[in-house]
Amino acid sequence: MAEDPLERIAREERERKNNSLRMVTIVLAAVCAILLVALGYITYRNAMVRKAIQASGTTAEGGFYTLVSELNDEKQDLVSELEQLKSDYDSLSSDYDSINSQLDTSRAEVAALLEKIKSTDATNRAKMRQYEKELGTLRSIMRNYIVQIDSLNTLNHKLTADVAEARREVAQSRKDNEELSQKVDELSGQVAAGSVIKARGISLHAYNSSDKVTDRSSRTVRLMASLSLVENELAPRGPLTVYMRVKDPDGIILTNSSRISFTCGDEAMVASASREVDYEGSEVDLSIYLNDIPSYTSGIYTVEMYTEQTLLGTAELMLR
Repeated sequence: MAEDPLERIAREERERKNNSLRMVTIVLAAVCAILLVALGYITYRNAMVRKAIQASGTTAEGGFYTLVSELNDEKQDLVSELEQLKSDYDSLSSDYDSINSQLDTSRAEVAALLEKIKSTDATNRAKMRQYEKELGTLRSIMRNYIVQIDSLNTLNHKLTADVAEARREVAQSRKDNEELSQKVDELSGQVAAGSVIKARGISLHAYNSSDKVTDRSSRTVRLMASLSLVENELAPRGPLTVYMRVKDPDGIILTNSSRISFTCGDEAMVASASREVDYEGSEVDLSIYLNDIPSYTSGIYTVEMYTEQTLLGTAELMLR
């Protein structure tokens, strides 16, 4: 049987009222729950304050406000101490990455603790005592950082000083070695100079076909240079070649078919004649002949005597 329209409208109206009533009931229950929580918190806070008042021996109503004020002052002191600690941490620095990483961690802990204290009610004594302990721990950690950084800085300064001293010693050693090398070079130069064979009594004479000395160019058939190699204990022992270079009046080197060449120092030269002697450090007298020159002209002839080390000396001869 179909429901009467009026009855249906009345039923739907009753359902809407019931739903509205249930909604209001739920809202009121939620408000009551919130009020109960707030009341519980206020009751707990008052109980904590009364307990703190009783612990301090204050019983008057005015003591309540005095204690709250003192607790706020203590909180502010704690905040000030932590801000000072934060500033102290910020002033710390190190040249070591590991310590800097630890400092960054501790700075973050200080900042987090500061925010906790600021957001916590001063009357929450348990939390405040906990934060005081954490503050003390962070202070101890900072003191350890200071000791560690000072120790490392001291060690670093010592190492720097040691490195500087080592560098000075190396520089001094290098200087001493250079001076020693210079002295060795000087002594070596002196020894080398002292080991050079020298000569004395160099002379040049002309001979005719009868093997007699002459001063006439037309009668000259050969020239003879004489000299003495002086005694020298530093000179090397063994075979020694002495070279003779004769220049005619026009400065031309006289040579025969043998055409001897040699090197004195770094210079290549041509010799008129040469002779090898056995030199043992004692004085040696020797003569060198120049033969097979087709003719001689009048004028001054110059002879130069050499070894492969040095020029021994010169002499002149005048032919008419």
